[in-house]
Amino acid sequence: MTIHEREPASARPLLHQGIIPSYLLAKLAESERYTQAAEAARQTLIAPTPAAHRSQLRLSIDENGSLVATVEAAPNRTISDAHGTESLPGTVVRTEDEPTVADVAVNQAFDGLGATFQLLLDAFQRNSVDGKGLALDATVHYGSGYDNAFWNGERMVFGDGDGQVFQGFTASTTVIGHELGHGVVQYTAGLEYQGQPGALNESIADVFGALTEQHLLDQTADEATWLIGAGIFTPAVHGKALRSMLHPGTAYDDPELGKDPQPADMSGYVTATDDNGGVHINSGIPNRAFALFAVELGGNAWETAGSVWYRALSGGLPASSTFAQFARATIAEADKVSRATGDAARMAWASVGVIKATGDGRSAG
Repeated sequence: MTIHEREPASARPLLHQGIIPSYLLAKLAESERYTQAAEAARQTLIAPTPAAHRSQLRLSIDENGSLVATVEAAPNRTISDAHGTESLPGTVVRTEDEPTVADVAVNQAFDGLGATFQLLLDAFQRNSVDGKGLALDATVHYGSGYDNAFWNGERMVFGDGDGQVFQGFTASTTVIGHELGHGVVQYTAGLEYQGQPGALNESIADVFGALTEQHLLDQTADEATWLIGAGIFTPAVHGKALRSMLHPGTAYDDPELGKDPQPADMSGYVTATDDNGGVHINSGIPNRAFALFAVELGGNAWETAGSVWYRALSGGLPASSTFAQFARATIAEADKVSRATGDAARMAWASVGVIKATGDGRSAG
């Protein structure tokens, strides 16, 4: 274990960092239009919160046209089925090296875990969420109409949604990448889940979610949607996703759910007591900083932009980091790449009001 990799204490309580924020579930719970979804949201709000190493052979062609075979880390996935209960882990229904099954949710979860694993390996040379080949376990069909998906500190857990507002959470690669991203945060900086450190925790998880989808689809930063949770709303909802990283506050605007409350910069920062101090709301600010940084650099976001964010996260970042502290850490890492990369990071953070721009077009922390 290096000084920058923090093993979670055995006595630490399991996390419950759901993709659907409590404020949105609370709003839905009051809905008179979506009665079934309202009851599901109420039940979701009161629901209790509940390593082996593998390798794979990769074949490629080098610049001389020769076949190259390399051995690299491989995921170790196990998918279980809770059968509509809130009991974990459930019944094992698919393990690594087994073929697809009839249950679409099982296959989607399996593929999403694999896509996240491959992003971490290819982009950051990280072997699973803990960097040591941690097995990736998931449970599908959790609860009855359960309106969330979450990482509990040990496994991914997926509800099926209520069918009126939310539908199956396994269909969204960004959701799966986001939740496993919480695992990476847990094993690196261990950011506190409250206030600005909590909003950074949520934002960095969104970064992993977006990068997982972009890596899977081989999209450049310009081609990407930068949406988190696209496809989990039913067609009845006026919205395209849970969050927009590039344009916070625009993901949905629905008569029942209200308008996406995320601010795009510090002028709209929300001081709140619920949602662990607004962790899901204020995460829009560092989200936009990353998206602006990645788009400015161009190309594949997981390469330079993602690497800068990852090195800042895993390089000794304090668990209580504020937006400004994280901004300085990312700028320091960006400066190591090149002056132009450092300037792009400065301008991204200045654009969202976390640091101040200076007269020469650069910015000061």
